[in-house]
Amino acid sequence: MINIMNNYHDLRILLPELISLEPEDFDWAKNNSNYVNNEPQQWQAYLNSLALIGCETWLKENLPQQAVKKDLIANAAYLRIGNFKFCILATEHLLDEVVNIPQNLVSQSELTAHFYLIVEVIEEQEEIILRGFLRYDQLLVALNAINFSTTQDNFYEIPLSKFDPEPNHLLFYCLYTEPAAIPLPVVTQVFQQQSLEHMSKKKTKLSQWLQHEFDEMWQAIETLIDPNTSLVFSLRNTDKMIRRGKLIDLGMQLGSEKIALLVNITREVENKLRVLIQLHPTGKQKFLPSNIKLSLLSETGTLLYEVSSRTQDNYIQLKSFKGEEGNSFSIEVSLDDIKIREKFEL
Repeated sequence: MINIMNNYHDLRILLPELISLEPEDFDWAKNNSNYVNNEPQQWQAYLNSLALIGCETWLKENLPQQAVKKDLIANAAYLRIGNFKFCILATEHLLDEVVNIPQNLVSQSELTAHFYLIVEVIEEQEEIILRGFLRYDQLLVALNAINFSTTQDNFYEIPLSKFDPEPNHLLFYCLYTEPAAIPLPVVTQVFQQQSLEHMSKKKTKLSQWLQHEFDEMWQAIETLIDPNTSLVFSLRNTDKMIRRGKLIDLGMQLGSEKIALLVNITREVENKLRVLIQLHPTGKQKFLPSNIKLSLLSETGTLLYEVSSRTQDNYIQLKSFKGEEGNSFSIEVSLDDIKIREKFEL
């Protein structure tokens, strides 16, 4: 077992590891945080995103031979290098020299990580500071010293002095140790299934769209995909069609890339609604990743229809269908073991 000293207070103050942020990093962070409704949580999601992309840049520069993947889960950000998992904990300041760690990032096995990185985000100076890190086993020792006591907000308070402030030690672990040297709790099969399937608890009522009542998660299509993209619609009277879209994040399966789920509705005769569902790439991406599945399911979860993307598909869509107001269905977007399901009501 490698033994690394932890007492580097002077070095932490005199020689901080600074990583500069680029303007596009702030745009990416704002885009991620816009999907959080609670204002304090939205700000934390913004800080997490900035810390995540800054740490990704630093690791890529220092470990150029290793692939780095990032993801945002729950109330934290994660990076993966090989089989190592990093939990990025962002804060605005550490004036009281205390680190607050959400309890679920330690108690829930699927959220644990080999390393917990403390990152100070200095937005005005457009930079982040790596303030220290702890291995998972070292974190458990620190928590045991305080009897795993939490604050009223379910945070563990750990002195910053418990964290190793030397970032080169972290690089050393990545190069010369194995993940098995820092064992993590085993994720049960039930936990795995829960973490892989993300299902919307709230039904989106499409009939409200005809009254121009939209949930903030569903945006105008032009804000999600390239306005120069030639959208293909197979419905008649497209001028009467209501079209909204939502970003779908399949996590580390796609890296930082997201795709857009587009829903198009129009009122038909006999007071029925016709629906067309499409999946499009976003940003500068011209094509969807291959093997993404777009599925239509009944209210009970029965698969009704499914399409898959091929190489260089610039979009995929389900056959249009119609139904009466009050009818329910679900749309599922999946890639490998990751599934995102959205519930709808006509």
